[in-house]
Amino acid sequence: MRRVGVIGGGAWGTALAQVCARAGLSVRLWALEPEAVEAINATRENSLWLPGVPLEPEIVATGRLSDLADADLILAVPPAQHMRSTLAKFAPDAKPGLPVVLCSKGFEQGSLKMMTEVLAETLPQARPAVLSGPSFAAEVARGLPTAVTLACPDEALGRALAGTIATPAFRPYLVDDMIGAEVGGAVKNVLALACGIVEGKALGKSAHAALITRGFAEMTRLGVALGARAETLAGLCGLGDLVLTCSSPMSRNMSTGMALGQGQALADILASRAAVVEGVASAPPVRELARKLGVETPICEAVAAIVAGEITVDAAIEGLLSRPLRTERSDVFN
Repeated sequence: MRRVGVIGGGAWGTALAQVCARAGLSVRLWALEPEAVEAINATRENSLWLPGVPLEPEIVATGRLSDLADADLILAVPPAQHMRSTLAKFAPDAKPGLPVVLCSKGFEQGSLKMMTEVLAETLPQARPAVLSGPSFAAEVARGLPTAVTLACPDEALGRALAGTIATPAFRPYLVDDMIGAEVGGAVKNVLALACGIVEGKALGKSAHAALITRGFAEMTRLGVALGARAETLAGLCGLGDLVLTCSSPMSRNMSTGMALGQGQALADILASRAAVVEGVASAPPVRELARKLGVETPICEAVAAIVAGEITVDAAIEGLLSRPLRTERSDVFN
């Protein structure tokens, strides 16, 4: 695998293109925005989504998905809610048996499907994998040390993919549990909104730590109910990503939650941001999935209610703090 196509020219897609270029690959980066394509090719910088980071010369940007037709490997990085339409447009140019690594985090609204399910319906002949884990695009793009989960049910393919994209600063750890990698990546964004609210309301570090821990229990319960393994969620793609995303305002989700906690209206917050806030889109399907499966997720429920305008931030906090006391023993699985 020497030619890689990256679908999605946002900050994360651009950062992954950097990783692949540093791994010695020839990279074609598809971006939706013509100004991003022009800036990358003319100035070696994605000034729209990742300003201030010089890009490797091996990265060539394009606005035509057909330019990725000869790729040996695809990294799919559009926002989760646009994954289906984007892959459907690429389908006529995709080679049979093409490895596709899904790098976006979220559940599809309406269908409640994971990105692997969307891939199976749009590119049924593709060989799937999932990349997830604690990683900020700006840090990865600058070459700072990062470890991620690469989930692939085909062990030989997984090893080939890991060996292809790994660099000294970008370390993929292999698992075969794609569901676990997907659930961790999607649910942590919802929980990051909650942690941001805690920070915005100045509720203290004790509350912050409690929310991360209880949120991890919710993530694990939902993941196991969907078919994931608990040990996968205890790794980089679950607990690791949760800790990172819930601990820094560099996270779009946490910073959005902080603004909510400070009293700003969600519509105003989103209108002021160009980038997608994944947790806002994922909160409703996470709530629906949990209800459908009979899984208790009170923090995710509260976030979904806030996002939907059904409840105020203060009322959500009061509701969580007034829940009946319970034992902690093994309640991750109950």
